[in-house]
Amino acid sequence: MQSLQEKASEWSGVSVDDAFAIDSANLFQKLGLQTFINLSTNFYNRVYDDEEEWFRSIFSNSKKEDAIQNQYEFFVQRMGGPPLYSQRKGHPALIARHRPFPVTHQAAERWLSHMQEALNTATDIDSDSKTKMMNFFRHTAFFLVAGDELKQQNKTVPCKHAASK
Repeated sequence: MQSLQEKASEWSGVSVDDAFAIDSANLFQKLGLQTFINLSTNFYNRVYDDEEEWFRSIFSNSKKEDAIQNQYEFFVQRMGGPPLYSQRKGHPALIARHRPFPVTHQAAERWLSHMQEALNTATDIDSDSKTKMMNFFRHTAFFLVAGDELKQQNKTVPCKHAASK
């Protein structure tokens, strides 16, 4: 059985090594807090203005300001900065935190298109950092898709003890 990381690599087209190249450079130290705030703000402005209702509805129970803060704090923490996200919300536990949402291949691609556009307009992020970040985002998005599919399988497959009752 394939691991979630292996599925993420297969579906995203990004190897684990490329996905985690962000660990070889402290992007927080290089780019600074404001860059991550700007990126997350730009991204969520795009998400909340998306023309597709099905996609916007994924975020409808969240305030945009909260989504922006959660994202930039996670990015800061994951890319070498202080543990802002964990200090405020606990362990990131990405699959568990995204469990309520339909994290499908289509949703991941839509999310990634908005992130790519946000990165493309970020003049304060160099191209090497953008590549590293996008590889991480792409792999992580499909890691969440794999986690969502596992959730769906667990809903439809009764436990082994159910058949004996």
